[in-house]
Amino acid sequence: MEELIDENYIKDLDSAVQELLSKNELRKWTGYVNKVVGLLLEAKLPGAMVGELCNVITDHGDVKPAEVVGFRGDTSLLLLLVDGKGVHQGSKIVQTGRPIEVLVGDSLLGRILDAFGNPIDGKPLEGNLVPRALDAPPPEAYGRPRIDTVFSTGVRVIDGLLTLGVGQRIGIFSGSGVGKSTTLGMIARYGDADINVIALVGERGREVQDFIEVSLGEEGLKKSVVIVATSDQPAMLRVKCLFAATTIAEYFRDQGKNVLLMADSVTRLAMAARDVGLSVGEPPTMKGYTPSVFAMLPRILERSGRSKAGAITAIYTVLVEGDDFNEPIADAARGILDGHIILSRAIAAKNHFPSVDVLSSVSRLFPELANKEHQDSAGFMRNMIATYNNAEDLIAIGAYEKGSDPRIDKAVLLKPVIDSFLQQGIYETTGVDETIKLISTIYQKAK
Repeated sequence: MEELIDENYIKDLDSAVQELLSKNELRKWTGYVNKVVGLLLEAKLPGAMVGELCNVITDHGDVKPAEVVGFRGDTSLLLLLVDGKGVHQGSKIVQTGRPIEVLVGDSLLGRILDAFGNPIDGKPLEGNLVPRALDAPPPEAYGRPRIDTVFSTGVRVIDGLLTLGVGQRIGIFSGSGVGKSTTLGMIARYGDADINVIALVGERGREVQDFIEVSLGEEGLKKSVVIVATSDQPAMLRVKCLFAATTIAEYFRDQGKNVLLMADSVTRLAMAARDVGLSVGEPPTMKGYTPSVFAMLPRILERSGRSKAGAITAIYTVLVEGDDFNEPIADAARGILDGHIILSRAIAAKNHFPSVDVLSSVSRLFPELANKEHQDSAGFMRNMIATYNNAEDLIAIGAYEKGSDPRIDKAVLLKPVIDSFLQQGIYETTGVDETIKLISTIYQKAK
């Protein structure tokens, strides 16, 4: 019997089996939609895995990507990543056996993409691009190098009083219309990074072009990759926007680059993730947010930082609801990140920009990054701001008499100088060394 089997036939058969296995062909089962509720689909998909990408085929031949998000008994739950137009009970579902991926490569610089990595700027993708899964583990905690290098943002109030480090993760917290996007644009243009990766999550469609042309500008776009998922797009697509941006940032970090990852905003990401959780039957908790939202935040925010290859310095905006800085998402993000910058509506109302509330903001790495002279100078400026703020009402109504308190006298005298330092035009930049020198000069002259 053995003599009847050709040895070459065995080799060819083995090669074919190995090729099928490598392409996951054995896992490409086909199922059919049993139930449609909004963007949630129920189907029987043998061997389906959570996070797997599936394609739903409509009667018109349109392909609708969907992700497996859970199971109910032996029924798979999928969420469409695009609109559900044309999907009905009985629509065919084809498993891919792969997670959702995005193409990465050096040619992405200067491009504007959607959450799938497809160009939306009217130009085709070029160059050598390779697929990379959106979901990845953060760098190991023990293997992360310590943050010991100052990251220059070009914004005086941040570099001088809230100094950031290369690989640090910080949040910009504020209500709507207080200057988050403008501040992000300044840092993107003037920050000391090789590459910017910017995620606009749940942004208004009108503001996307404004951010790219005004806040970011032509020079900023040249060294940036922008990923956009507007507020009208499905919740899953908005969630994947930051995951795609982080994956692209990780690619450039692994090339040894100093990457600046910016996301606007974490709150809209959490809102989209809440919609996803509620769709699959999760119980709502604080303010309707589902448990999976609070599990997702550290998983995505911890992926930035330093690694042995390079660094991702991350700045995430947090849109606080009703100017409540203790609402659940703001509180959770503040506990994960390495500091927070608070933008104040009251300061912005005085036409003071960037509207940073210095006394409420903190960089947890400031003591490690600033030398003693810098710390003393910054501490003195903070004290003067606090002293003036405490006496501001008395000064405003004329109840304070000059000479009553030497500290208040000094704070009043230095108020214009400090305000001049803290305020900055959107097209104005100052290097970190010059910023530290300015603070030191104010401190030395006031002593």
